[in-house]
Amino acid sequence: MHAPHSETWTLRIRYAQRKDSGIYECQISTTPPIGHFSYLTVVGIYECQISTTPPIGHFSYLTVVEPVTEIIGGADLFINKGSTINLTCIVRYAPEPPPTMTWSHNRETINFDSPRGGISLVTEKGVLTTSRLLVQKAIPGDSGLYQCLPSNANPASVRVHILNGEHPAAMHHGIASKLSSAHSRLLLLSITSLFYIFHSSIRWRLDSYTIPNSGI
Repeated sequence: MHAPHSETWTLRIRYAQRKDSGIYECQISTTPPIGHFSYLTVVGIYECQISTTPPIGHFSYLTVVEPVTEIIGGADLFINKGSTINLTCIVRYAPEPPPTMTWSHNRETINFDSPRGGISLVTEKGVLTTSRLLVQKAIPGDSGLYQCLPSNANPASVRVHILNGEHPAAMHHGIASKLSSAHSRLLLLSITSLFYIFHSSIRWRLDSYTIPNSGI
């Protein structure tokens, strides 16, 4: 289905059965075709029935959601030299609390017993799991990419900048100037991609079978 005046195409399967499980592909009819794959697991409708006469039933629909990992704050964190780096990672919708919560700095697992010292971790597990990384007396070497890696969910990351008298706005300007040429190329690519999308048709496929588009 395609909602008028929108860029959203939706595949709706009525009365889904387990045999409908499989890999679905949303394909844009460009040359070459552009496709995005999704895996569908049919879970189904469950009924809780009380054996009265007549029977009394209550229906519930079970939906599968993926765990979400998030580090509170933006993609970049600016900390004054000598201050404490405080990073909080939250894991939602996990089927169970993550057995382990690992942190890394510049792709290397953080060693809490390193000679640097002053690094601690506090993790609270539950329906909502929270892991807080504290790095005291920040130094320039503490700058870089930090990642929170739950053992049963996708990782999340944040880039930390240690300020040594600089103003955060100036740091933002420096980062922006380095990326400006890349942004201009990305903008051109986005415009080109949109041109192809608006001048193309969308179709869904299950394995090798093309699903007819029935409209809204």
